Amino acid sequence: MTIDLGTGDGRAVLAAARARPDRLAIGVDACAAAMAAVSRRAAARPERGGCPNALFVVAAVEAMPPERAGLAALVPVRFPWGSLLRGLAAPEPATLCAVRGLLAPGAGLEVLLSVVAGDRAGVAPLDGPAIDALAAAWADHGLPVSEARPATLAELAASGSSWGRRLGAGGRRPGWVLRAGSG
Repeated sequence: MTIDLGTGDGRAVLAAARARPDRLAIGVDACAAAMAAVSRRAAARPERGGCPNALFVVAAVEAMPPERAGLAALVPVRFPWGSLLRGLAAPEPATLCAVRGLLAPGAGLEVLLSVVAGDRAGVAPLDGPAIDALAAAWADHGLPVSEARPATLAELAASGSSWGRRLGAGGRRPGWVLRAGSG
């Protein structure tokens, strides 16, 4: 199972579900409007482009249904904003514990982040030293970071994130890749 947090428009969830029809792909966002169109598309009959293994949940990561605990083989997060960004990049223990709680043993967390001065996100800009500190904080909450580095333009483009495109990540501003495991 893949649980995609902060899905934005949800297209990445639909693509993941189509790529792996044997897996359930769950998109999670606290804003229902962000996922409305793709959720309707996924609910259509398969011959009309529907995808029965894609599910969309309106929830904050800290309030995920307990039935999802420990089931995700992969949790991708692409350019979160609002409370999810603050929870991952500030970092906030409740968010880190909630994300960790979604992961099955041996599962992975893949995060693309971008924060620069002037974002008004409630988070300090991310640079090399800030990413190192973030990796240490994640490890303290059971999410040991195996990779923390600047994102390549190819990775940013492949993310399919409409929010990442609007932010201009990789062009006007740096993006960061963090990969962690369930410990």
